Amino acid sequence: MYVGTLSFDLLLGDVRSLKEKRSVVRPIVAELQRKYAVSAAEVDHMDLHRRAVIGLAMVSGDAGHLTDVLDRCERLVAGRPEVELLSVRRRFHGEDD
Repeated sequence: MYVGTLSFDLLLGDVRSLKEKRSVVRPIVAELQRKYAVSAAEVDHMDLHRRAVIGLAMVSGDAGHLTDVLDRCERLVAGRPEVELLSVRRRFHGEDD
């Protein structure tokens, strides 16, 4: 069994309120969940309206498949024009951990 996690530190564009922030972050989280069957949520900077951290996790029996899905998730978030991807933290836990 392999477990992979990603943490995306995002700077949001022209967002002036927490309500506007939700309207940017929620669709990203929903698309990650729908397209890639990962668990995803906003996990930090909840009180700041121009910053967000989205975390996601996935479990797989195949390390190659897990790496492929995490790469696709990273490309999806990096390609969103309404956010600037400041950093990505990736963790991979295998059977030897």
